[in-house]
Amino acid sequence: MNVVQDKDVFSSENGIKSYLARVYGQIPMEDFRYSPERGLNMFWIIMPSPAYTGEALCRDVHGALSENTKYWGDAYKLIRDINYFLETIPQYEANFSQDQLNTWKGEMLFARAFTYYALAKRYGGVPLVNEVLKYLEQPIEELKVPRSSEAGAFDEVKTDLDEAYNLLPESNQVGRATKYAAAALKSRAMLHAGSIAKYNQISLFDDSNNRLCGIEASKANDYFKEAYDAAKLLEGHFSLYKNAWKADDKNAQYQNYIDMFFDESSKENILVREYQYPNSVHGYDCYNIPRQYMVGGYSSYVCPMLDYVELFEGFPKENGKIKTLENGKYVLYDNLTDLFKDAEPRLRATVMLPGDEFKGDNFESWRGIYIGPTTGGISPLLPEGAIEKYEASASKDNLVTSSNAGQTAYQLSNGQMMNPAGRSGRFADDAACAISGFSVRKWMNPDMEASLVVENRSDQSWIEFRYAEILLNRAEAAIELAAAGQGANYQADAAQCINEIRERAGATLLADASALTIDDVRLERRKELGFENKTWWDLKRWRLMDKEQNNTLYRILMPFYADKENKWFFDARYDERAERYTFDTKWYHVEIPSDEVVKNNIKQNPGY
Repeated sequence: MNVVQDKDVFSSENGIKSYLARVYGQIPMEDFRYSPERGLNMFWIIMPSPAYTGEALCRDVHGALSENTKYWGDAYKLIRDINYFLETIPQYEANFSQDQLNTWKGEMLFARAFTYYALAKRYGGVPLVNEVLKYLEQPIEELKVPRSSEAGAFDEVKTDLDEAYNLLPESNQVGRATKYAAAALKSRAMLHAGSIAKYNQISLFDDSNNRLCGIEASKANDYFKEAYDAAKLLEGHFSLYKNAWKADDKNAQYQNYIDMFFDESSKENILVREYQYPNSVHGYDCYNIPRQYMVGGYSSYVCPMLDYVELFEGFPKENGKIKTLENGKYVLYDNLTDLFKDAEPRLRATVMLPGDEFKGDNFESWRGIYIGPTTGGISPLLPEGAIEKYEASASKDNLVTSSNAGQTAYQLSNGQMMNPAGRSGRFADDAACAISGFSVRKWMNPDMEASLVVENRSDQSWIEFRYAEILLNRAEAAIELAAAGQGANYQADAAQCINEIRERAGATLLADASALTIDDVRLERRKELGFENKTWWDLKRWRLMDKEQNNTLYRILMPFYADKENKWFFDARYDERAERYTFDTKWYHVEIPSDEVVKNNIKQNPGY
């Protein structure tokens, strides 16, 4: 206080903006710099969110894991800063207009709601501290704030956001909250609360019978209605990005979806976190670039798995799984890209498929060259369900593969030379490659100069809220309300929202609104919001993670070139690393830091 006093901060607009900037920088957005293992705002991302969820494989993730961020102390530091602002600014209100004061207060309430939601979705009920605690000035017992109920934590989020919505303007500086950002966060948080009320089976009560974990099932529809109404507030103010979109033009639809994540003027963006080199940066491109484009020493960190790709439409399937065999023999293709040539454009804009064009080059992802007999067709290289490497299989003598990127080109029967595993792998013994056969495409900057794809050089903005999510929130809340008999119009509205999403994606539209189910809505959500750090929380709030990850082996797609046929085939198989995933149900609520349990005399979450 002898260096910077309240009057130095709160008496001028520049001081207020400095305070706001610090708060915004600490809002717990799970963006490019988030890892469930390492936390928020990390420069070097290890073990990224999609590797926990069944979206992707990562060379450093070897099974199911819980979030390990321990986001507690940082949350309450931020809440204290917010409370301090709210308590102090009234003393200086004569210096500012009422509009300024309303906006700043609304932004602080938005930030506090964001932080409480980050706590509630991890821990359930948490201490609700909405005034500055004064250590030494107050008795210790007054500083020991008990945990609220889980419902109470979500209700606090709602209260703050309702007030923020009334105070905030319709538009604001890019990256700052508006009333629509408040409504967007409310739709997300209330949908989460409704899911907990309906699907959670884990309970914890304190000595006063206060439910710290879990929400009464009777409250589910109230929360779903709050989520639906909040989502409806954005209708007419935002729209799906379709600047380059054209009906019946898959390439235009693909390019439109790519452009959406880089167009700062997009009508879909509700709230973004801006990055700008050199002041604020991240390393998304460097960590995820396919091996053949690597210049910064990293590559291929997020490799979408076949299980995720199979959620999409437009390529041969059988019983929901990709079809690579016909009458027990591999289907042969003239080109590496032919298997997915009719795939829905959203898939190609989300996942880099074998042979896809990127940065003026073709993504070379294959496992090997088949040099064996082809008369009568090529039989499966491995028995169904096998997990061993090809090099240890009975087919090994018919294959030319490479153990690492330092491969020796093989001379084909036509005299041409070919790398056994392509420039991006999959290599047999080097996991810094396309270990699933795919690479992530979403968010990857196609215009970034090759020499700049190094650590902490990327600066594309993170889109925290976009209108597609709001439509999906609305559809999910509506289908839940319809299933609960809350009104016939909800079913039709949910179908309309889903069709808006599917049309832009280049997917098949729903023909019968009455046939739409909660599973259909969830599927659409997983496709649309993949690799945006939303699926982790969706699977947790739906209480599906332990069902999807129950001694689970994930699947990959390995392309091979058949030398004698001058054609390609694809082997759909289990991950040859043989990593099994089993999610522990206690992870639905994260462990509270033990020192907080002791010093505040609060109950630990179940199972810890």
